[in-house]
Amino acid sequence: MLIVPQYILIMAKITRKPAPPKAAVPKKKAKAAVAKPKPSAKKSAPAKKSLKAPKPWTPAEVREVFSRFRAANPEPKGELEHVNPFTLLVAVVLSAQATDAGVNKATRALFEIADTPQKMLDLGEERLREYIKTIGLYRTKAKNVIALSAKVLSDFGGEVPRTRAEIESLPGAGRKTANVVLNMAFGEHTMAVDTHVFRVGNRTGLAPGKTPLEVELGLEKVIPAEFMLHAHHWLILHGRYTCLARKPRCEVCLINDLCRWSEKTV
Repeated sequence: MLIVPQYILIMAKITRKPAPPKAAVPKKKAKAAVAKPKPSAKKSAPAKKSLKAPKPWTPAEVREVFSRFRAANPEPKGELEHVNPFTLLVAVVLSAQATDAGVNKATRALFEIADTPQKMLDLGEERLREYIKTIGLYRTKAKNVIALSAKVLSDFGGEVPRTRAEIESLPGAGRKTANVVLNMAFGEHTMAVDTHVFRVGNRTGLAPGKTPLEVELGLEKVIPAEFMLHAHHWLILHGRYTCLARKPRCEVCLINDLCRWSEKTV
């Protein structure tokens, strides 16, 4: 074994240079966010085509439509059963968010015993609920019918008022109710816009509007006066039995050649 003298080991420690300290490694800088270029117009998804407003109907076309309705059904009738203006008013109030058939089923027996405001008050709210409990929202409607009966007696001498503002002042009665009563009971040229008339007015392009009032005013503007007495009945019946919401029967539609609806099936 080789023995190294002690002094050589001591000299080696003295003469050995210390290793230089390692330089601090700079931290990597975060990559700057680089905005990705927007895809070219060719690669982007095609934008939806803007729907063009349908071409307005001409006066001659409007006259032709209602002439056809009149020829097919000269004397259209409302489908709510009633015996006088008061029972008509009650039936229309009850028909909100309900079908005419459902209302008729409930009111046939009711109107046999309560066909005036006083008889309705005598019946009372609790008993009235029993007659109309098959109709949606029957509790609220019963309360409204009793309240409007009281107001017709106190404010209008027991007679249904003959102005829109007065009818609208009755509990449960709105503009549509007033228009129906004025038209059917008193022969006024009013336009009652329900869900059917609203759909037909917009779908056909006859009177487009975002609200029932817009459609109402639009129809009154374009329909000739000679057709206005029955116009809302023709439109209601057309929407109820032909221009259906989900599966419109375009193949049997009287006015399919004039209709502006882009999705009609004929």
